[in-house]
Amino acid sequence: HDEPVGTAKATRAYALPSRFVLHTVGPQVPGALHDGHAADLASCYRSCLDVAARLPGVRTVAFCGISTGEYGYPKREAARVAIATVAAWLADRPDAFDLVLFNVFGNEDRAAYLDAFDAC
Repeated sequence: HDEPVGTAKATRAYALPSRFVLHTVGPQVPGALHDGHAADLASCYRSCLDVAARLPGVRTVAFCGISTGEYGYPKREAARVAIATVAAWLADRPDAFDLVLFNVFGNEDRAAYLDAFDAC
């Protein structure tokens, strides 16, 4: 069945080099961005962090650029939402994780995240 946008689940990672995989459904952006897109994307990050914090022994979380591929979320705006949301979540729970990573797929993604870090 369809999963709602902004929620998250975890499954075992099996042969992947981690113990768990977090799954979330990001917002689709077929046209112009609106405030609801940012709220939905922020919910994805918060939900993933909430789920990961409840998993046994998880101290590191890695994120890809949620919704920035086929779902059409502009990379720079998505990076800003990701960094701000994760920073706010961690500020409320400073001991939840040892490391949160943002995995980028190219120089454009890297530049978007570096700019978002600088703005945060």
